[in-house]
Amino acid sequence: MAKDEKFVESFRQSTGKLRHVLGPADQSDGDSDEMPRAEESARRSREQLSQLEQHTDSEGHHYAVEKDQPGQAP
Repeated sequence: MAKDEKFVESFRQSTGKLRHVLGPADQSDGDSDEMPRAEESARRSREQLSQLEQHTDSEGHHYAVEKDQPGQAP
């Protein structure tokens, strides 16, 4: 066996022992609830950002102000 093959075999044996002690790697399906939460968060962020207007002052600084809402007192 070449030196690299010995290393690979040793590594496989070590990870096999760890797997026996710790169990197999955690695998989740693509239908986990992480994506809906991320999508909901992104949707809320878009809603909040849609309420703002970006302005630039004379020095080139950018800032945001709330858009005028119909029926809202000034």
